[in-house]
Amino acid sequence: MALEHAILVSLLEKPGSGYELARRFERSIGYFWTATHQQIYRVLKRMENDGWVDARDVPQQGRPDKKEYSVADLGRAALSSWLHDPIEPESVRHDLAVKIRGAAFDDPAALIHEVERHRQAHRDRLTHYLAGQARDFTEPEPDPEPRPAAQPTGPQPPPDAERELQHAVLRGGIAYERMMIGWLDDVLATLARFGPDR
Repeated sequence: MALEHAILVSLLEKPGSGYELARRFERSIGYFWTATHQQIYRVLKRMENDGWVDARDVPQQGRPDKKEYSVADLGRAALSSWLHDPIEPESVRHDLAVKIRGAAFDDPAALIHEVERHRQAHRDRLTHYLAGQARDFTEPEPDPEPRPAAQPTGPQPPPDAERELQHAVLRGGIAYERMMIGWLDDVLATLARFGPDR
């Protein structure tokens, strides 16, 4: 995926300035794609030059005017084309996994601190994701073993695809962080067997 596609998705969800886009990347889009402020501004300028986004000046009281970006027809067509193109499943490149395997040729227990540091980073990210879920999605997390649902009575509102798909991506991030924490717990237990008392 190119940064352009992530920006198009964000702008279709809500038009905004480069600064507002950068904040979204820090807050929610960062669940699946990271970018620096400089990258976002550079790509936005290129997208504007290519006709993928439109920009309009928005006057502000007591502050410089800002540029608000929205998706142009060419940008919507580019996103639609990308959405219909198949992509290959991602291959995992995991430096820590290579370090763990390599520890067999050094002192495995010396890697404990590094694994603990990674585990804490995943705990922090999980806490952040769960707080975002509590803030933005009040409905409970789906049951991992769903039971047969009762048939709805009366007319049901149409599903909100944007909201439900945003939540699906967030749930994927939550599941990934939980999986990583469980794996790192297993790695720590394994490394502990190679400590000084072995």
